[in-house]
Amino acid sequence: MKRVIFVLMTGALLTGSLAMAQDPKPKSEVGKRAENQQDRVAQGVKSGQLTPKETVKLEKKEAAIHQEVRTDRKANGGTLTAAEKKQVNQQQNKVSKQIYNKKHNDKKQ
Repeated sequence: MKRVIFVLMTGALLTGSLAMAQDPKPKSEVGKRAENQQDRVAQGVKSGQLTPKETVKLEKKEAAIHQEVRTDRKANGGTLTAAEKKQVNQQQNKVSKQIYNKKHNDKKQ
């Protein structure tokens, strides 16, 4: 059962990664960073460095950041203010460290 859930989750993860890949060059630094972190998570899943539980937690954090960016852009006519960019960068830094730590802990699939 866990394996089936993991396979479905991995498929959803890779689908999201492919959707991001359709835009060959994200326009913003925030977009580039999000794509890079998504690729790092996908690589961790593929290599077995991330467990399903770790992957779900990371994906939820990334999704929350993406939702915040969408909301902020919608409120500001499609752009982020300097303060919003700074806040998103700090959030992405935090998640980046979490990705690294989870990929390099002793837990394996």
